[in-house]
Amino acid sequence: MDFHEVMENVGRVIDAAGVAAIVIGALLAAFFAVGRIVQRKRGVYGPFRRFLGRSILLGLELLVAADIIRTVAVTPTLESVGVLGLIVVIRTFLSFSLELEITGRWPWQKQPDPDADPAAADAPADSAGPAKTA
Repeated sequence: MDFHEVMENVGRVIDAAGVAAIVIGALLAAFFAVGRIVQRKRGVYGPFRRFLGRSILLGLELLVAADIIRTVAVTPTLESVGVLGLIVVIRTFLSFSLELEITGRWPWQKQPDPDADPAAADAPADSAGPAKTA
């Protein structure tokens, strides 16, 4: 087995891990959501959406890693590098969009400091709904 075959197989394994991360994450998100519904807890949608979004982000990262390995190690042509660049741009847009949906802020924005802004202390910690007080 030569270097190119090994790298192609490594890429396939990482591809499979990316798909598995998305599928397993979706199943776990659904499982936890059903558990919350059965327990009649409020705020099922927000945690479900965040868990699912994080699973998709992880899967996308793994899929891009596999593409990078195959492009750089197996087929380093100008066309394949161009396709890889397009894939990375699309993945980056998807990641930023998912991050905004999950956290309610862009990846480069800091989480609000409740000590610095009194209004932020009253705001909920996440977008799942209002914070519960004891």
